[in-house]
Amino acid sequence: MDLLTLIKAAVALAAGVVGGYFLRQFIAQQRKDALELKSKQILLDAKESVQKILDEAKARAEKVLEGAKNEQKERERDLRKMEERIAHKDEALEKRSQDLDKEENDIKVKIEKLRAMKENFEKIDAEKRAELEKVAHLSEEDAKNQLVQAVEKKHESDILARIQKMERFGMEELERKARDILASTIQRLASSTASEVTVTSVNIPSDDLKGKIIGKEGRNIRALERAAGVEVIVDDTPGTILISSFDPVRRQIARVALESLILDGRIQPAKIEETVEKAKVEIEKIIKDAGDKAIYEIGVFDVDPRLVMLLGRLKFRTSYGQNVLQHSIEMSRISGMLASELGADVTIAKKGALLHDIGKAVDHEIQGTHVEIGRRILQKFNVDVRIIQAMQSHHEEYPYETLESIIVQTADAISASRPGARRDSVENYIKRLEDLERIATSFKGVEKAYAIQAGREIRIFVSPENLSDLEAKKMARDIADRVENELKYPGEIKVNVIREMRAIEYAR
Repeated sequence: MDLLTLIKAAVALAAGVVGGYFLRQFIAQQRKDALELKSKQILLDAKESVQKILDEAKARAEKVLEGAKNEQKERERDLRKMEERIAHKDEALEKRSQDLDKEENDIKVKIEKLRAMKENFEKIDAEKRAELEKVAHLSEEDAKNQLVQAVEKKHESDILARIQKMERFGMEELERKARDILASTIQRLASSTASEVTVTSVNIPSDDLKGKIIGKEGRNIRALERAAGVEVIVDDTPGTILISSFDPVRRQIARVALESLILDGRIQPAKIEETVEKAKVEIEKIIKDAGDKAIYEIGVFDVDPRLVMLLGRLKFRTSYGQNVLQHSIEMSRISGMLASELGADVTIAKKGALLHDIGKAVDHEIQGTHVEIGRRILQKFNVDVRIIQAMQSHHEEYPYETLESIIVQTADAISASRPGARRDSVENYIKRLEDLERIATSFKGVEKAYAIQAGREIRIFVSPENLSDLEAKKMARDIADRVENELKYPGEIKVNVIREMRAIEYAR
């Protein structure tokens, strides 16, 4: 019973395993068929999608191609039209060229005919003259001379009297007219002839400030003198400090800086240098305003702004004690009056006079006379050549090329010859100071050089990086030798070479 049961169980188990196997195979086959069907469907959908994309791309490409073809056709039409226009223009130019050639040939023929007619006329005239000379037994020149001699002999006394009368009357009239013009011009213009001096005074609120301005061991006053290039004189005069320098620009910079320091109250070397730099900017503005004012005062407005700046610098320049800018303005007015009286170009005469001394604005920096420097400046700024011709002859370095040049020279003489307008000694004194500084700054390594003590001392600041103490001493001797050989001066001149090393760091 148990064995039979076991056999049945074994048979049942085997049947179950076989049935399960076949069932699993059937299910797997069903899944496989379903997956294959699904893959085929996906593949079919992909093919349809690709075909659709290809169809769309093909349609788009055909559309783009069609547009390109249309655009090409349009360009071809434009090119054909352009070629046709060019062809028409070529035909017209060819026809015009043929017409010009024909006209040129006609003109040449006419010229030849005229030349032949002229030669014929000259030949006939020569033949007639030869016949006349043959009949009269006189040449043309002899006949003319005999006729003139006969007329002169017959009317000799009358002609001589007329010539003398015309000469006398002409000279008297010219002299009278010249006197009238000059007198009228001088009377119409009256201007101050006050001369510049070489010392500027600065008022201080109390004498206690003098010690502060001098500073400990004179540091403050030395810093101011070095930065501004002047000599500061602190003496017993109550309420006043004097600033001395032959250069008015330096004096004005030092004056403005010192007044600002007095108002601020903080007077020490670093503040002094900063204030002097600000004063330089302020003086530059004053220079520009002076140039603009001169231009508007004279009434000439088409002047290069850079020339206006140079013109403004003349506010701080003197010539024989006469302020050069005021002298130029006065000359411009005189030149305008003279030009209007003489029928010359008033504008050219005014500009030539106003710019005649423009070279003096930079003659410290450039070699040459102020006339030559001025000519080069005006040429550089493309100034009208007539203005250059008018200004270049005022010291007779160049010949008088125009009436305006004579007018400018005359105006210069009138302005300079006013009583008290100029002082020769001041000009010579300033020239000596300028020469001192020029000699000093010509040496390598010199940063600044200032002539002080009325020209009895020259202070020279050198770069400590470029010169040693021994080289600085040798430079002092070399400069002294050049001053002795090149300049004429009374007494002696102290050459003071200063080599100062500063070390600056910042604590942060």
